[in-house]
Amino acid sequence: MNGTLTIGQAAAAVGCNVRTIRYYEQIGLLPSPVRTDGNQRRFLTSDLRRLAFVRHAREFGFSLDEIRTMLDLSDRPGESCNTVIDIARARLAEVEQRLQRLSALRDGLAAMVTGCQGGAMSDCRIVEALAGDLGGDLNLQ
Repeated sequence: MNGTLTIGQAAAAVGCNVRTIRYYEQIGLLPSPVRTDGNQRRFLTSDLRRLAFVRHAREFGFSLDEIRTMLDLSDRPGESCNTVIDIARARLAEVEQRLQRLSALRDGLAAMVTGCQGGAMSDCRIVEALAGDLGGDLNLQ
C-alpha cells in the first residue's frame, strides 16, 4: 500500500485528530478508506484533499449538512456551483450579522468601562448598567 497514509499520519498531515476522521467517516463526509489485510485504514491523496476541505469548511463555520452538500456537488464537476455560492453567501451574511452584534457589544462594554470611575460598589456604573431598569440598590450576593 505504498503512497498511502495511516489514520494518524492523515490526521497529522491535515491538522485534525484521529477521532474527528473516524467521525467524518461514520457520518459519510469521508468515504471508507482502503484497508490493509490487517484492517488498518490507509488514506489516499484524494482522501486527504477531502478531509482538508472538511476541516477548512468547519473553520469557516459551515455546518456539516452544508459541507455534505458542497462535497456532493464537488463530486459532480459538471454541476453548476450556484448552490455552493448560495451556501457561502448565507454564511457570509451570518458572519456579518454576528460582527454587527459583536460591534454593538464592544461599544456597550466600552461605554460601561469608560462611564465607571471606580469607588464604592454601591456607585458602580457597570453593575448599574448591567442591572438595567431595575432601579434601587442591587445586592448581587
